[in-house]
Amino acid sequence: MTMISTPSEPHRAVRWWLISVAALIALMVLVGGATRLTESGLSIVEWKPVTGSVPPLSEAQWTEAFEAYKKIPQYRELNAGMSLSEFKEIFWWEWSHRLLGRFIGVAYLLPFLFFLWRGGLSGELKRRLWLLFALGGLQGAVGWWMVASGLSERVEVSQYRLATHLLLALLIFAGIVWTVRRLTKRPQIAAPARLRFTSALLLVVTLVQIYFGALVAGLRAGRAYNTWPQIDGAFIPSAERLWFETPWWRNMFDNVLTVQFEHRMTAYALFALALLHSFDAVRSRAGSAAGGALWLFAAISLQAVLGILTLLNQVPIDLALAHQAVAIVVLTLAVMQMERLASRHQTHAQTRAVPVGQPG
Repeated sequence: MTMISTPSEPHRAVRWWLISVAALIALMVLVGGATRLTESGLSIVEWKPVTGSVPPLSEAQWTEAFEAYKKIPQYRELNAGMSLSEFKEIFWWEWSHRLLGRFIGVAYLLPFLFFLWRGGLSGELKRRLWLLFALGGLQGAVGWWMVASGLSERVEVSQYRLATHLLLALLIFAGIVWTVRRLTKRPQIAAPARLRFTSALLLVVTLVQIYFGALVAGLRAGRAYNTWPQIDGAFIPSAERLWFETPWWRNMFDNVLTVQFEHRMTAYALFALALLHSFDAVRSRAGSAAGGALWLFAAISLQAVLGILTLLNQVPIDLALAHQAVAIVVLTLAVMQMERLASRHQTHAQTRAVPVGQPG
């Protein structure tokens, strides 16, 4: 009997490496959220990619860092009179956030170079991993671009740049999750095309909702209109209050009421879409996709409850971080569900023995 082999499964070490990097990115997002909630993000006013990994080690160095912080508007307008010990508290949050970013870069690059040297990566996989690495480098630059927005004329960073920074981090995270899933061979799920469409739509709406959530955080919009289901006295506020800025589209990014309202409405849409998708998947008997749809709906439901509680309690740090953590879970499950239903190439089939002269 002659053996006909298709390409073997990628080495387990590659998957565990990528899973570890994804976990570090998730942790990075949560540390970034805590940095934002504690108003710590502007405590380091310089970008030193290499030497900045070493914190102040002497009282003179701490004083120098504190004096640099005193020169920006946030200190003068919000934290005037802050003590050195109070400054150290916010400094450590931002320093830890940046140090974790540097560590993720090393944790990604060194194993990647090792796998390239060993020659165990396919051409398609190498291209995808190089793209993820490039996005990671871009993310560092975007992080400083965000911080720089709060150093001269503002007392906080731009909500536009904050949202871009968060969304890019989670796009990298989603790309890694997708790549890990693609490294595991699975049979194609027989499912209607509409299930594939709604799974893709769920992922898109999830990312849009995360972007709106970042705008809410950037504008501190969660500390306003702390009622539910009504907002500003009604389920749908008046148009005069929602669209008073010109041009009209600026309201979607700058108007606190409009930003919180669109975050709420997108949450309702995401909940309804997840419910429809799970019902359709179960009714269609879509195998593992039915279970994936139900898990995704459960996570979105929990996220909605946490969002309401966070709003009603005016954004306490524990609830806010739990809300952000479950958002990462929702994104992970949405990526997995879309990948589960996506088309698979025959070259991903398991190695098998086929007698020559007989059908495979």
